[in-house]
Amino acid sequence: MSENIVLQSLVVMGSCSVIIAILLGFAAKKFKVEEDPKKEYILSVLPGANCGACGYAGCEQYAEAIVKDNVEINLCRPGGDEVSKKIASILGKEVKDLQRLVAVVLCAGGNRAKNEFVYTGIKKCDISNKFFEGEKACKYGCLGFGDCVEVCPFGAIFINEYNVAEVDVLKCTGCGLCVKVCPKKLIRLVPCNYKVHILCNSRDKGVKVKQICSVGCIGCGICVKACPVSDIYLENNLAIMKYNKCNNCGICKAKCPTKSIDAKIIIKEELKIFN
Repeated sequence: MSENIVLQSLVVMGSCSVIIAILLGFAAKKFKVEEDPKKEYILSVLPGANCGACGYAGCEQYAEAIVKDNVEINLCRPGGDEVSKKIASILGKEVKDLQRLVAVVLCAGGNRAKNEFVYTGIKKCDISNKFFEGEKACKYGCLGFGDCVEVCPFGAIFINEYNVAEVDVLKCTGCGLCVKVCPKKLIRLVPCNYKVHILCNSRDKGVKVKQICSVGCIGCGICVKACPVSDIYLENNLAIMKYNKCNNCGICKAKCPTKSIDAKIIIKEELKIFN
C-alpha cells in the first residue's frame, strides 16, 4: 500500500514538473522581449570600462539608450572618436568630432604646503575632509590620500613626489570619475590642447598663501596682465585659466613669482594621441 502511495506521488510530481516546464516555455516565447541586434554590436565596440562618463550606469545601458532612445553616439569619452565612428558605422549615421578632454589637478602644494596638525586617521580624502578638512593649513589643496587614484579605471592618476595627485595625460580618457570623487573640487576636465595650468585652488589672500604654501597663487595679477590673449582672470584672490584662447606660449609661467603655473611641453607621443 505504502509503495503505491510513493509511486503515485512520484507520478503526480513528475506530471506537475512537465506541465510547469511547458507553461514556462510557452510564457518565455509569449512574453519574450526581442533585443535589437544593433545593441549587441554597439556593446561589442564599447570599451567595457563601465565608468559612467557617458551619463549611464554602464556600457550596456548606454548601448541600449543609443538603440532605443536615439541618444548621442559620441558620449563615450574613453572610446573617443574611434568608438564613435564604429557606432556610427553600425547605425549608418554621421558622427560629430568628440573633443578629447583630460583631467588636471589644480594644486601643486602637497608637502610644499605647511601642515596645521598631524592627521593619523583613515587615509581617505573624503573622510579626512569631512571631519577635519585635512591636515594642511591650506583648506583648498590636495589631501594626497589618493581617492582619485583608486577610482580611476585607467591608471591615469598617481601621487607624485610632492604628495599631490597628478594626471598622466597619455592615459587619461577624460571620464570624469576623479572630478566627482575629489572632496576639494580641484580636479577639472579641460581640452587636451591646452597645456598651461594654474596649479592652485586657494581663495585665501596672498599674505596668508605666502605663509602656508611656497607654490600657491597670491592673486598678484601679473599673469593676467602678461597673457597676450587675455585667457586668465582673477576671482576671489585666485588667478583662473579660462581655457578659451590660450596658445600655450608660457609667458604667464615665466612671469609668475610663486611658480604656481605649469606649462607642459607637448611631446611627440602626446601629439599622436591628441591629433
